[in-house]
Amino acid sequence: MPRLVVFVMRHGADLHEAREAAQAAFVQAWERWESIEYPNAWLRTVAFRQLVRLRERREDALQDTDEPPGGVCPVERVELGAQEEFVLRVLAGLPLQQRRAFAWIYDGFTPQEAAKALQTSPEAVRQNLARARKSLKQAWEKLREDHQ
Repeated sequence: MPRLVVFVMRHGADLHEAREAAQAAFVQAWERWESIEYPNAWLRTVAFRQLVRLRERREDALQDTDEPPGGVCPVERVELGAQEEFVLRVLAGLPLQQRRAFAWIYDGFTPQEAAKALQTSPEAVRQNLARARKSLKQAWEKLREDHQ
C-alpha cells in the first residue's frame, strides 16, 4: 500500500488523493483477485484511473479527514524526506505523460512494461522519462543556485 500511494503521488496527487486512489484500487483488486494476471501493473493502472476520477469529481482541494479507529493504516508508513517532497512538487508541474513515465519506471517497471500499461511505445516512455529527468535536473540546479 505505501508504495502504491507514493506511485500515485508521483502523478501529482496530494497524500489524501493518493491514499484514496490506492485504497480504491486495492478494493477492486480484492474483488477480482483471481482474474488479475499482473497485480503490480494492474494496481497501478487502476490507482491512476481512480485519481483521474477523483479529480473529475472534485474541483476544490480535498480536506484531510481523520482515519477511523481500529488500528494503524499501512499508509501511515509513508514518510517523505525533503528531497522526495521537492521531487514530487517538481513532478506535479510536469506534463501528464512525463509524470506517468517517471512514476512507472521509478516503481521498477521496464520501458516495455510501462509502455504496455500506458498504451504507448517504449520509445515514447523513454522520451517522456528523459524530459522528466531533464526538468528535475534543471529544478535541482536552480534550487542549489538559490541556496548558494
